[in-house]
Amino acid sequence: MKKTSHATRHIASDAAGGTISAAAVLLLLAAAGTSAAAADTRAATARALAHVQAFPQRTQHAVGHSYELRDVVVDTDGTEHVRFQRRFKGLRVLGGDLVTHTSRSGAFLNASHSLVREPRVDGAARIGAVDALRAAVQAHRGAPDGSSPELVVYARGDLPQLAYDVRLYGEQDDGTPSELHVIVGADRGEVLESWDDVHTAPANGTGQGFFNGSVALTTDLVSGTYSLRDPSRGNQATLDMKNRQFGQGAIFTDTNNAWGDGTLADRQTVGVDAQYGTAMTWDYYKNVHGRNGIANDGKGANNRVHYGRKYNNAFWSDSCFCMTYGDGDGVSFNPFDSLDVAGHEMSHGVTSRTAGLVYSGESGGLNEGTSDIFGTMVEYYANNPNDTPDYRIGEELYKNGSSSLRTMINPSTDGKSADCWYSGVGNLDVHYSSGVANHFYFLLAEGTTAGSPSKTCVAGNTRVATGTGTLAGIGRAKAEKIWYRALTVYMTSSTTYAGARAATIGAANDLYGAGSPESTAVAAAWTAVGRN
Repeated sequence: MKKTSHATRHIASDAAGGTISAAAVLLLLAAAGTSAAAADTRAATARALAHVQAFPQRTQHAVGHSYELRDVVVDTDGTEHVRFQRRFKGLRVLGGDLVTHTSRSGAFLNASHSLVREPRVDGAARIGAVDALRAAVQAHRGAPDGSSPELVVYARGDLPQLAYDVRLYGEQDDGTPSELHVIVGADRGEVLESWDDVHTAPANGTGQGFFNGSVALTTDLVSGTYSLRDPSRGNQATLDMKNRQFGQGAIFTDTNNAWGDGTLADRQTVGVDAQYGTAMTWDYYKNVHGRNGIANDGKGANNRVHYGRKYNNAFWSDSCFCMTYGDGDGVSFNPFDSLDVAGHEMSHGVTSRTAGLVYSGESGGLNEGTSDIFGTMVEYYANNPNDTPDYRIGEELYKNGSSSLRTMINPSTDGKSADCWYSGVGNLDVHYSSGVANHFYFLLAEGTTAGSPSKTCVAGNTRVATGTGTLAGIGRAKAEKIWYRALTVYMTSSTTYAGARAATIGAANDLYGAGSPESTAVAAAWTAVGRN
């Protein structure tokens, strides 16, 4: 499948806007100017507004609506994306912003917005601006500083309603200036929501990790204090659980932005490895797959380190949208936040927000296998000399320096994992049934002879591969793209290994063409692990 370029250019960005009413669009567009860029803006905006009116079920347009132009973006293939702020009877609609998508030929493609229903409100405000200000000040610190509450339509919930946007100015707890929006319902005077327009800035720090050595870290600077929070990667942060097993912990802070000393005597050291692993995983998904964070929404996840006492494990939790790492027992195990483990845990979050593979049976093995695959690819992406990339999972965790949690080359060498698919593989613990996916991926990417030779499965095999067949790998760059597309486009919550075969072949066909060498290699690798 030929890939379409989606590089973009902005041909208009109007922060102030000027209300553009659909009824008066031609008159207002004529005033936009006479330059080529202005002409492009006028034409794109005219098409967009015509689509807003023509497709009300897709745009939630109705009588009383008007629009302020915010931005126009044009892809290199000519597709236009026009962004508007919506108003209802002159009132700004919070949550009513709209982006129309128009093809190069001028055809309507779609509209992006977050409205649940058309933002229509009836009646008048039951409380006045003074009462709204009083309610905001009672709930939050700050003063209006001369600003007046603005009557708006609040449409960020299920039911649009009249509200006041009250601006309060002051300081946050740490001394950072605050420019707070407090949204107060115009019916009963309750606070509906609040947010701050002051965003803290990133700073460039350094860290000394236990696993990763000296690394660069992007941190947050507020009022002279640095915190282990990364504003450039969705504010993902690392918190110290202080050996408790409840709560969210306290974010690491520092005065000089030099974190840890490479030893476990410094509690920051483990935090360095977790924060670095999270940054590398974010960068891997963004730069290799175009994914903006775990949920693809630009929001970062938190790390919780120093969890419990001598806890020999790590886990991802959807409920807290976070990774949690134990310190290990100090006898057999090191802390559990090595680079591939960080990539593994974050990838559970990616799976939960895409295919949603149920953590049981063959789908559970695919879930674990996906995390092993992408955790390993994160390790290769980072290419840190202190943690040489390989196809072993968690090898840095062991004090003896030679063991690992799993290997993707010949998974059965741990005595429990499956190299091959067989009818009962779904009855294994998901960490062991994942061996089929791991073995498949290694054969697809590297073939049978790369590094330590990987064996193939033969007829009649159950768990252990003993065959001597040969396969040539297609390389990690193609293999990771195939698995990612299969996960995000074709797999569903109950996908089995048979379904995974179909999904990855479909992904290879999409990316490289039906019957391509890559598609053929995918089929051959599944056959080599016994899943025809």
